[in-house]
Amino acid sequence: MVNWIINHGLSAFIVAVWMAINIFLFVHFYLFYDQGPQFEYTRELLGSALPWARAPAAVLNFNCMLILLPVCRNLLSLIRGSFMCCGRTVRKQLDKNLTFHKLVAYMIALMTAVHTVAHLLNVEWYSNSLDGRYGPLAGNLSILDDSPELNTTYLNPIRSTSTTPTVFVFTTIAGLTGVVITLALILIITSSMEVIRRSYFEVFWYTHHLFIIFFAGLVFHGAGRIVRSQQETDPPHNNERCEDQPEIWGKIPECPIPQFAGGFPQTWMWVIGPMIIYLCERLLRFIRYMQPVSYRKIVIRPSKVLELQLVKSGFKMEVGQYVFLNCPAISQLEWHPFTMTSAPEEDFFSVHIRSVGDWTEKLISMVEKLPEGGQGPKMGVDGPFGTASEDVFDYEVSMLVGAGIGVTPFASILKSIWYKFKDSNPKLRTKRIYFYWLCRETHAFEWFADLLQVHEKEMEERGMRDFLTYKLYLTGWDQSHADHAMVHFDKDTDIITGLKQKTHYGRPNWDREFEQVRQDNPSSVVGTFLCGPQALAEVLEKKCAKYSDVDPRRT
Repeated sequence: MVNWIINHGLSAFIVAVWMAINIFLFVHFYLFYDQGPQFEYTRELLGSALPWARAPAAVLNFNCMLILLPVCRNLLSLIRGSFMCCGRTVRKQLDKNLTFHKLVAYMIALMTAVHTVAHLLNVEWYSNSLDGRYGPLAGNLSILDDSPELNTTYLNPIRSTSTTPTVFVFTTIAGLTGVVITLALILIITSSMEVIRRSYFEVFWYTHHLFIIFFAGLVFHGAGRIVRSQQETDPPHNNERCEDQPEIWGKIPECPIPQFAGGFPQTWMWVIGPMIIYLCERLLRFIRYMQPVSYRKIVIRPSKVLELQLVKSGFKMEVGQYVFLNCPAISQLEWHPFTMTSAPEEDFFSVHIRSVGDWTEKLISMVEKLPEGGQGPKMGVDGPFGTASEDVFDYEVSMLVGAGIGVTPFASILKSIWYKFKDSNPKLRTKRIYFYWLCRETHAFEWFADLLQVHEKEMEERGMRDFLTYKLYLTGWDQSHADHAMVHFDKDTDIITGLKQKTHYGRPNWDREFEQVRQDNPSSVVGTFLCGPQALAEVLEKKCAKYSDVDPRRT
């Protein structure tokens, strides 16, 4: 429980506060519309559907205010930099931005469904009230005429018996924008499903931009003012005395004709701030896109891995950060994230791109057709943006786990460590690093082996062999691999990588690895970093909890 509180306590607290605000808004506005005296006559027409429509609207306003903020990458990077003085636990929340974005989206979807169903009932009941189906009071309230001077007398927005609910929905501002908003939301949510996002990224990407239509409709949605409340009159209208005698309205001082008005639209006030922030975000991305990027080096690595070394004026990075790349020759709108494999100390930044989809396949194909020494296609770069990997140097001991191409952030980290040792950087707090790389193919090790060889030699020369402990695991192997390894077992270097550390076959025994780290570091805080699949993340999370001591003086 203590480990859970340390790792997830703040996240759970943030979600609990968010949920509490949602519940408060729902209950508060439900009671406001269910018991408010200004809506007494409105409830005569609509019944309980009135609060069931308006309470979700308040929750929607709050969540529509939040939905854009977690995807403002530059804002998050600014906050991350401002929080460097704060603890890791606070900064760690920024890495869960997309999780929170999805959580808010689920709430928007739920409240939209409730809001839509309730308002469809409201339109039906407005029509039925005008037809006199709900008694004389509802009928009389529905046929109140417009005031020529103020246009505030009427209560029922359906003014003619010939106007059917369907016609009303498609001919009013509130109805038409509601239909557009709902359709946009349905397309956005359905195209965000994991199976579509993984298999048809372009579908997800383009339909997600329907958020522009969603927010435009949202701003104008309340302008129709179809939910109307009773206004103060002089003399005041006494509901208790007058509601049963509509025939005397306007004939005696105690019962003037009741007047009604729609509420002032409020949604735009909730969303205008985040919309401006997001607009600035997109403007900054466009400015970065227009800045020229040149190629320093292009290398096609084994296993269809493309290495791009790029140069951009004024570009500064930290270890483990990532950039978004856009290639106009492939798509003007698509931006894809790639972790940088270069170190901050280098005068360029590099990315390693594996062929895993249409966009990457097209890019690699274009590069393969380039003449010797030719410049690659025009590339737009947005970033860099921060990740949890920036915190590696905040720990005295770090465990780094990379799976496949997930090794890229650790390439940046290991390069930076090499430069820090080379320059004898006194700010380096890290005393020991354990590095694990899991890969399916032998060829995939090749591009990274050179870096590890440099580290091996550097650590030996400095008498710091224990500083970097690394283990490479070949997970996709057959008996021929094993037989070949056994024949050459007595060689000083590994037959696959050329490193002194031999390659392991199969997957790590994580219990043994964590126990070894705990024994080697009996009084250290160990940071465990993964770039890899979710299933492996869950395994490592459990091992971290299992091998952590509650006593802060221990591991």
